[in-house]
Amino acid sequence: MELLSWFLHKYIFHGVLWFIHKTHHNRTLHSTFELNDIFSLIFSLISIILLYIGWSTPSSIHLAIGFGVTFYGFLYFIIHDGLIHQRYLSWNKTTSIYLKQIQRAHQRHHTYPNKTPSEEFGLFLIIGRKYWRNMFR
Repeated sequence: MELLSWFLHKYIFHGVLWFIHKTHHNRTLHSTFELNDIFSLIFSLISIILLYIGWSTPSSIHLAIGFGVTFYGFLYFIIHDGLIHQRYLSWNKTTSIYLKQIQRAHQRHHTYPNKTPSEEFGLFLIIGRKYWRNMFR
Protein backbone atom coordinates (compact mmCIF):
# COMPACT_ATOMS: atom_id res chain seq x y z
CA MET A 1 0.00 0.00 0.00
CA GLU A 2 2.87 2.39 0.78
CA LEU A 3 4.32 2.01 -2.72
CA LEU A 4 0.94 2.73 -4.29
CA SER A 5 0.52 5.73 -1.99
CA TRP A 6 3.99 7.00 -2.94
CA PHE A 7 3.20 6.65 -6.67
CA LEU A 8 -0.19 8.40 -6.35
CA HIS A 9 1.29 11.20 -4.26
CA LYS A 10 4.23 11.85 -6.58
CA TYR A 11 2.61 11.43 -9.99
CA ILE A 12 -1.10 12.09 -9.46
CA PHE A 13 -1.42 14.43 -6.45
CA HIS A 14 1.64 16.44 -7.52
CA GLY A 15 0.55 16.00 -11.15
CA VAL A 16 -2.91 16.30 -12.66
CA LEU A 17 -4.68 16.60 -9.28
CA TRP A 18 -2.38 19.30 -7.91
CA PHE A 19 -5.28 21.79 -7.95
CA ILE A 20 -6.82 19.72 -5.12
CA HIS A 21 -3.65 18.64 -3.29
CA LYS A 22 -2.15 22.15 -3.16
CA THR A 23 -4.59 23.02 -0.38
CA HIS A 24 -2.55 20.67 1.80
CA HIS A 25 0.71 22.49 0.98
CA ASN A 26 -0.68 25.98 1.50
CA ARG A 27 -0.15 26.87 5.16
CA THR A 28 -2.70 29.69 5.07
CA LEU A 29 -5.53 27.38 4.02
CA HIS A 30 -5.18 24.83 6.83
CA SER A 31 -8.37 24.39 8.80
CA THR A 32 -10.37 21.47 10.13
CA PHE A 33 -11.12 20.43 6.57
CA GLU A 34 -9.33 21.20 3.33
CA LEU A 35 -10.08 20.28 -0.27
CA ASN A 36 -7.27 17.69 -0.12
CA ASP A 37 -9.44 15.65 2.31
CA ILE A 38 -11.50 14.56 -0.69
CA PHE A 39 -8.79 11.94 -1.29
CA SER A 40 -9.53 10.36 2.09
CA LEU A 41 -13.20 10.20 1.19
CA ILE A 42 -12.41 8.59 -2.16
CA PHE A 43 -10.18 5.93 -0.57
CA SER A 44 -12.81 5.30 2.11
CA LEU A 45 -15.43 4.75 -0.57
CA ILE A 46 -13.12 2.38 -2.47
CA SER A 47 -12.53 0.42 0.73
CA ILE A 48 -16.26 0.20 1.51
CA ILE A 49 -17.02 -1.03 -2.00
CA LEU A 50 -14.27 -3.66 -1.86
CA LEU A 51 -15.42 -4.89 1.56
CA TYR A 52 -19.03 -5.04 0.38
CA ILE A 53 -18.07 -7.05 -2.71
CA GLY A 54 -15.91 -9.32 -0.55
CA TRP A 55 -18.76 -10.08 1.85
CA SER A 56 -21.42 -10.34 -0.83
CA THR A 57 -19.58 -12.72 -3.12
CA PRO A 58 -17.19 -14.54 -0.77
CA SER A 59 -14.11 -13.03 -2.38
CA SER A 60 -11.09 -13.09 -0.14
CA ILE A 61 -9.05 -10.85 -2.47
CA HIS A 62 -11.63 -8.06 -2.24
CA LEU A 63 -11.77 -8.43 1.54
CA ALA A 64 -7.98 -8.42 1.84
CA ILE A 65 -7.56 -5.30 -0.30
CA GLY A 66 -10.51 -3.58 1.40
CA PHE A 67 -9.08 -4.27 4.86
CA GLY A 68 -5.61 -3.22 3.66
CA VAL A 69 -6.88 0.13 2.39
CA THR A 70 -8.86 0.62 5.61
CA PHE A 71 -5.87 -0.20 7.83
CA TYR A 72 -3.54 2.05 5.83
CA GLY A 73 -6.11 4.85 6.02
CA PHE A 74 -6.38 4.44 9.78
CA LEU A 75 -2.59 4.59 10.21
CA TYR A 76 -2.43 7.56 7.84
CA PHE A 77 -5.05 9.39 9.91
CA ILE A 78 -3.18 8.74 13.16
CA ILE A 79 0.37 9.43 11.92
CA HIS A 80 -0.10 12.04 9.17
CA ASP A 81 -3.06 14.03 10.43
CA GLY A 82 -2.49 13.40 14.14
CA LEU A 83 1.26 13.35 14.76
CA ILE A 84 2.64 15.32 11.81
CA HIS A 85 -0.01 17.98 11.20
CA GLN A 86 -1.82 17.81 14.56
CA ARG A 87 -5.14 18.40 12.88
CA TYR A 88 -7.36 16.35 15.18
CA LEU A 89 -5.05 15.13 17.93
CA SER A 90 -2.81 17.09 20.24
CA TRP A 91 0.05 14.63 19.94
CA ASN A 92 3.19 16.63 19.29
CA LYS A 93 5.89 14.69 21.09
CA THR A 94 7.11 11.18 20.55
CA THR A 95 10.07 9.26 21.85
CA SER A 96 10.09 6.95 18.83
CA ILE A 97 13.13 7.51 16.62
CA TYR A 98 11.20 6.12 13.64
CA LEU A 99 8.24 8.49 14.13
CA LYS A 100 10.60 11.45 14.58
CA GLN A 101 12.16 10.64 11.21
CA ILE A 102 8.71 10.41 9.60
CA GLN A 103 8.03 13.89 10.97
CA ARG A 104 11.32 15.25 9.62
CA ALA A 105 10.83 13.73 6.17
CA HIS A 106 7.29 15.05 5.90
CA GLN A 107 8.32 18.51 7.07
CA ARG A 108 10.95 18.42 4.32
CA HIS A 109 8.23 17.56 1.81
CA HIS A 110 6.25 20.61 2.93
CA THR A 111 9.19 22.98 2.50
CA TYR A 112 8.18 23.00 -1.17
CA PRO A 113 4.90 24.92 -1.54
CA ASN A 114 4.67 24.21 -5.26
CA LYS A 115 3.98 21.12 -7.33
CA THR A 116 7.65 20.73 -8.22
CA PRO A 117 10.31 20.36 -7.06
CA SER A 118 9.48 18.14 -4.12
CA GLU A 119 10.76 15.03 -2.38
CA GLU A 120 9.76 12.42 0.19
CA PHE A 121 6.39 11.40 -1.21
CA GLY A 122 5.90 8.36 1.01
CA LEU A 123 4.75 8.32 4.60
CA PHE A 124 6.05 5.17 6.27
CA LEU A 125 9.17 4.38 4.23
CA ILE A 126 11.90 6.90 4.87
CA ILE A 127 14.49 7.05 2.12
CA GLY A 128 17.78 8.80 2.67
CA ARG A 129 20.41 8.84 5.38
CA LYS A 130 19.93 12.54 6.03
CA TYR A 131 16.91 11.77 8.24
CA TRP A 132 18.78 9.18 10.30
CA ARG A 133 22.04 11.06 10.96
CA ASN A 134 22.78 11.93 14.58
CA MET A 135 19.74 10.04 15.86
CA PHE A 136 21.65 7.43 17.82
CA ARG A 137 24.18 9.68 19.58
